[in-house]
Amino acid sequence: MIIVSYGGGTNSTAMLVGMKERGIRPDLIIFADTGGEKPHTYAHLDYMRGWLEANGFPPITVVVKGGRQETLEDECVRRNALPSIAYGWKTCSQKYKIQPQEKYLNNLPAARAHWSAGKKVSRWIGFDWDEPGRAKDCDDKKYQNHYPLIEWQWGRAECVEAIEREGIPLPGKSACFFCPSSRQSEIRWLAETHPELMERALIMEAGADLTTIKGLGRNFKWADVIATDDMFPESFVELECGCYDGEAA
Repeated sequence: MIIVSYGGGTNSTAMLVGMKERGIRPDLIIFADTGGEKPHTYAHLDYMRGWLEANGFPPITVVVKGGRQETLEDECVRRNALPSIAYGWKTCSQKYKIQPQEKYLNNLPAARAHWSAGKKVSRWIGFDWDEPGRAKDCDDKKYQNHYPLIEWQWGRAECVEAIEREGIPLPGKSACFFCPSSRQSEIRWLAETHPELMERALIMEAGADLTTIKGLGRNFKWADVIATDDMFPESFVELECGCYDGEAA
């Protein structure tokens, strides 16, 4: 049983293209929605639904965090806090990406039957050849992680080439619009192209009770970035948000 953890970005899209080229059909394609993805990611999901249907692949199954029905943005505003990665943690990815997928699979009859037969579900994740350090074995009775892009030796360039070869528009970076891992060029891009989203990010930042960090940029505020041409230290450039497609496009 093959489950594709789909992030909606370059890597996981290339992974689906590679599967098509190799005649591999997944049993499930699952996307965990934090509620704060950038508009181009939601648009790309709509495009990919048509592509998947045309190629005989299963549709994208969208899952969200259970329990309190709120988005990651809602939770941060309610708690007067920022996403956990701003403080050096990755619990936002665990709570809003990983756990919703696992909960859905735990209640999926096909997966339960697979486990009852003593088999593991093969979870395909789009870490590429340029980032082998992110690929980790899964010591779990239910899952076996598989990293096909690394197996195929596809780095970022090969992923882009595969998407273009298939004629699919490049999806752009997949990450929350308020992600503290954003580079300053991305922060300014958001302010220019989606001012309404930037306003929401700044409301989150302004409402956060902060003592050890300054803002969404950890040692700088996003509000300062868009108010000046000065550059601030980039404390989180090398820290991935933990999402499968959280790297730069």
